[in-house]
Amino acid sequence: MRAELVTTLKRKATELLEEVEREKEPILITKHGLPSAYLVDAETYEFERSRIRVLEGIARGERAIAEGDIFTHEQFKKQMAKWLK
Repeated sequence: MRAELVTTLKRKATELLEEVEREKEPILITKHGLPSAYLVDAETYEFERSRIRVLEGIARGERAIAEGDIFTHEQFKKQMAKWLK
């Protein structure tokens, strides 16, 4: 992954956007020599957000299991029947 100065982003925004869309590789934007932001294409961003949501759901499920907050199959069917009314 390459890095660019924030001033480069200001001067060449269109070129950088086209490159990110074409290459599907993020660009690290630095400000005063420190990481400030990542420039990524919209498709990659949306894909990564959906992956994060799935992983968060898995983590919530694992926590619930560890805490004993679970339903039997019959309890689940009854609860779903209530929710679907």
